[in-house]
Amino acid sequence: MNLDKKHIIVTGAGAGIGLGIAKACRAAGAEVTGIDINPDGAKVLADIGAHFMQVDVTDLDRFEDAIDQAHQRAGRLDGMVNNAGVTIKAPFLEMTREQMETLWTVNQRSVLVGSQAAGRIMAAAGTGAIVNLSSVHARATNPGHEGYAGTKAAIAAMTRAMAWSLGPMGVRVNSICPAMTRTEIVDAAMEDPANDALFRSWTADGEVTTVDEIGALAVFLLSDAGSALNGSEVVADRGMSALLDVFDVRRT
Repeated sequence: MNLDKKHIIVTGAGAGIGLGIAKACRAAGAEVTGIDINPDGAKVLADIGAHFMQVDVTDLDRFEDAIDQAHQRAGRLDGMVNNAGVTIKAPFLEMTREQMETLWTVNQRSVLVGSQAAGRIMAAAGTGAIVNLSSVHARATNPGHEGYAGTKAAIAAMTRAMAWSLGPMGVRVNSICPAMTRTEIVDAAMEDPANDALFRSWTADGEVTTVDEIGALAVFLLSDAGSALNGSEVVADRGMSALLDVFDVRRT
């Protein structure tokens, strides 16, 4: 679980799961470059000693350039975490083309481009690891999440293919599939006792996963401790998708 002297890029690093991953990587000794569209990310990342780059990952050329620039600044690139993403829930028959395009570009295309750009650098060095943030929605989902679930399933599938494309070059590629995670938005919702009880009812242990726990999983996959994993999906849902009738519970 040691990332000492390694350089890790994390997208969507200014808040939520991305910030949790950036913090965990810093705690494990890594130099971290955090990419986020929101300029407010500059302060929170500076506070943990990470570098910040304001980039919209849907601008694919700019995103690729940012990865190259971060590599040049640090002199190396050991890990890439494609975390940036959006959630759009809409009735299936009413989902707009604009909503579809947003989901595809942010959640799917940016992961493909980010992995390709980082993969080229790491393959040339003969070592590295990529972690893509998928979702439990890739495995078990709800009505209204057709577009979102499709992009997250695509990430899991792309990860499996990338593992064999890059594995012979010394680069591992894995995905994490979180369920509900205690981001700032979820924490605020859980201040309502009804929401708190509902969210806890969806997991086997009655807990809701924290961003720190997802960060620890990312560090494991980026580190030599995770060397046996390639093309794997780590399902971090506390058993949510393992229960046969959980769909009916979550539908409410």
